[in-house]
Amino acid sequence: MVAIIKTSKSLRRPFHYNENKVNEGVAELLLAQNYPLKNTEQTADLRLKYLLKLANLNSRTSVNAVHISLNFAPGEDFEKEKLQKIAKEYMRGIGFENQPYLVYKHTDAGHPHLHIVTTNIELDGRRIPLHNIGKLKSEPTRKAIEKEFGLVPAESQKQGVFIAKPVAISRLEYGKSETKRAIGNVLQHVLKNYKFTSLPELNAVLSQYRIVADRGREVSRIFKNRGLLYRAMDDQGNKVGVPIKASSFYFKATLKFIESKFESNEINRKNHIKSIRSAIDLTLMKMSGKTLDEVIKSLEKQGIATIKRENQEGRLYGITFVDHRTKCVFNGSALGKNYSAKGLMDRINVESVKSGVRPESLTKIGRQIGGKQEGQTEITIGEIGYTQQAFKGSRGLLETVVLPEETYSYLPFEWRKKKRKKKKKVTK
Repeated sequence: MVAIIKTSKSLRRPFHYNENKVNEGVAELLLAQNYPLKNTEQTADLRLKYLLKLANLNSRTSVNAVHISLNFAPGEDFEKEKLQKIAKEYMRGIGFENQPYLVYKHTDAGHPHLHIVTTNIELDGRRIPLHNIGKLKSEPTRKAIEKEFGLVPAESQKQGVFIAKPVAISRLEYGKSETKRAIGNVLQHVLKNYKFTSLPELNAVLSQYRIVADRGREVSRIFKNRGLLYRAMDDQGNKVGVPIKASSFYFKATLKFIESKFESNEINRKNHIKSIRSAIDLTLMKMSGKTLDEVIKSLEKQGIATIKRENQEGRLYGITFVDHRTKCVFNGSALGKNYSAKGLMDRINVESVKSGVRPESLTKIGRQIGGKQEGQTEITIGEIGYTQQAFKGSRGLLETVVLPEETYSYLPFEWRKKKRKKKKKVTK
């Protein structure tokens, strides 16, 4: 069993998340524990109000919502009574046995799991401390429950087999799945994991699942009010179906929230720039003389999706890379001029079109510098040199890969620090 504890400032979000699952028929309310009213299980409004009233007893505590998921190994499908006992034993172990809490059984994933919603504010207004609760209380309790109920230990399972994930990502098929639910599943995964710095970059990821975030036309009311709609698309990229308002989701997916992530994403993705540049450069070398579409297919096999932006005449004016390995999104121009749409086309075509020489025909010449012809550049690697045809306004393909960046220093940073001189000991 794997236990995951999440805390937040809003009780409404985890509550409505689970209640919406119940309404959709993919979850069931198993238990409403420690509620003073008998009919709480029948009225969702009463269930929420009691938790909110309790949380309001302590105005100094902002983080007062606790959302727990208990995830079992595939095949461990227990009856209702046993699941209730497991939930009660777990809440007792982490010190929440006297708190009101709701237990839901979800059936929308490949493994059986429970969700528990509660608050850490007690009846007297005191706050149950949550610091390091996972290590100090949850882990020992989990291990004890595994032994008591004969559950599959988490340590014996391969990582990622049944650990809860935000969504099970699958391409949205309009008309074959409930549109809002399918869009919501994709959005949760993308907004949480991918590093994008603009709405077009976000749409580059969403387009992989045939979804688009649409602000509407500039003259429209939704655009002027900074609203956002999510829509499904068909195979040709045409918008279909009823648009879904960003504010209608139980999680944050509004334009304001998306824009708030741009700055941090910009910083976090910097560490991965060299990785995607190298992948593109090496692919271009291996695919020398090939078309752009062939290069794109090769990158896709490496986990890098390439989204082309073309005008009505079919002319390429922009390109975006979605690196699914590092979950980073880059406009080609953000990686450098050589990675923009024009830069890539130049690097693919310049040698073969302008000189009539295919890039793979680079001639191995050793160190015979005297044998160079006019307009050629020699790059030496160790004892072996290569000659390539160079043109004004473009860097050669091999030069891009081989030559170090101007800001790079071969001397390690630690070696560049000035060492302090040791003071000589004065002997009396």
